[in-house]
Amino acid sequence: MTVQPSQPRNDVRITFEDGRVFSGPVGTPLEEFVLAATANDEGPDAIAAIVDNKLTELARSVLRDGRASLIRLNTADGARIYRRSLTFMMIAVANRYFPDAQVYVEHSTVNGGYYCRVEGREPFSREELRSLEQHMREVVNANLPIHRRRVPLEEAIRIFEEAGDEEKLALLKQRRKPDLIIYELLETRDYFHGYMAPRTGYLRYFAIEPSDGGFLLRFPRQNTPTTILPYQPPTPLYEVFTQYSNWLRRLGIRNVAGLNEVIKSGQLTEAILVSEALHEQRISEIADAIEGQRDRVRVILIAGPSSSGKTTFARRLAVRLLAVGLRPMPISVDNYFVDREHTPRDEHGDYDFESLYAVDIPYLNQQINDLIAGKEVTLPEFDFATGQRRPGLTVRITPKHVLIIEGIHALNPDLLPQVNPEVCYRIYVSDLAQLNLDRYNRISTTDVRLIRRIVRDARSRGYSAADTIARWESVRRGERKWIFPFQDEADIMFNSALPYELAVLQPLVIPLLRQIEPETREWIEAKRLLSLLRWFLPAESDHVPSDSILREFIGGSILEDYTPWTNPII
Repeated sequence: MTVQPSQPRNDVRITFEDGRVFSGPVGTPLEEFVLAATANDEGPDAIAAIVDNKLTELARSVLRDGRASLIRLNTADGARIYRRSLTFMMIAVANRYFPDAQVYVEHSTVNGGYYCRVEGREPFSREELRSLEQHMREVVNANLPIHRRRVPLEEAIRIFEEAGDEEKLALLKQRRKPDLIIYELLETRDYFHGYMAPRTGYLRYFAIEPSDGGFLLRFPRQNTPTTILPYQPPTPLYEVFTQYSNWLRRLGIRNVAGLNEVIKSGQLTEAILVSEALHEQRISEIADAIEGQRDRVRVILIAGPSSSGKTTFARRLAVRLLAVGLRPMPISVDNYFVDREHTPRDEHGDYDFESLYAVDIPYLNQQINDLIAGKEVTLPEFDFATGQRRPGLTVRITPKHVLIIEGIHALNPDLLPQVNPEVCYRIYVSDLAQLNLDRYNRISTTDVRLIRRIVRDARSRGYSAADTIARWESVRRGERKWIFPFQDEADIMFNSALPYELAVLQPLVIPLLRQIEPETREWIEAKRLLSLLRWFLPAESDHVPSDSILREFIGGSILEDYTPWTNPII
């Protein structure tokens, strides 16, 4: 007989990925199980865990047996939780010691950090910033608990009315759920979109530095989770963020609540048209800059991460170049792939098509130089079915032609080492800035690109949302290796963000996310995105112009089959 009578248990057990089992009394915080499991661990801190396929805060009580895997600081979820918790601690400390200051978290910065500024008073002085950092370190050393409480919506509204937080109150007008999660630290009670660390002692790695009328809250990047990387002075990205802030002021949309008000008031069409006009203005400025250097520029290089809208941008730029008298001719780097048997492989032994060395660099350089020299060139075509190159069109270009090369490696100096850099004009395209939920709940531009990609993959590639999410971390690794390190090589940057886009994407992507099987890793990410998207009122796509970058993802682009081709064929 294998089944026998037993006594009720008064403990719970957590089984970790490596097979180790830890037990404790019912109601023990998950943090204690994780600390026991990592007592002799030299890896990055675990700041959360996935318990039975659910992302779980360490402060949660364990009420039944479960299986857990650690979420460390060097994971995407771990880095998000760390940054969010650090921001809350900074806000709570600022509220206590500088109660007249309203702190705004504006945007991310190079090498890890957020640019912040204050309203309601003069900017923090250097001495005040040193004091802010010192008080934050005292709070870390005190290892204070970050309390989490679910409150009825009416109580949340009272909390923000007492705090005079008009932005939160405006946001809660769109809240459909009857309750809200509130976090508390140092008498500051607030809403933050996403999970938190259980205690301030986890938030050891940070720095406060003055910057351009505001300050930087510095923190580690995901791949260096315990190291604050060296400070870098403002880059061209700063100009992009400043320009986007000016755009939002021009539109009268400061945050998501502002966008929702525009939708409710029937003014979305105007916001769409103005947003698109600002995009067109920026593209025209870039075309004019290139035309002003027509004696020098022969090659336009366009790079950016996945779902940035590079393809539509390149085609819209080509149209503007035609309008100023230049003749754009596209060169596809994909046609210069090495034959399949020479393709490099990744650490798993799979073909690494994102590697720079999947490209036949000497051949590409030779053909670019021959084209610039006015020679007749037979372009290659790459057959992805056979993995082999074959001859394509034979062309010759004139001095009025500019070559447009768009691809992930376009800004990497090692792509065209034999081409004179003086003939190149480099453009970095990405969704670089977005609306925030409120003063310090940021919306990650990476999340916006993922949402764009989910919609496009389902529409044009037949991939499910689960498929796209499963591939996303691999895509991100490729971006960190092959794209982001070279963004400062750009002569100019184009921000492809549109303030209204998540309202249009929301009704398209929510049904796709809801098709993901619950209790899967992909569902964890889907739940996080769904939680974000619920703050937006849905908007129809009818008034999105046919040449909008957003059309690259939602469909209906007039540029989908357009190829800038001004008869350089022999």
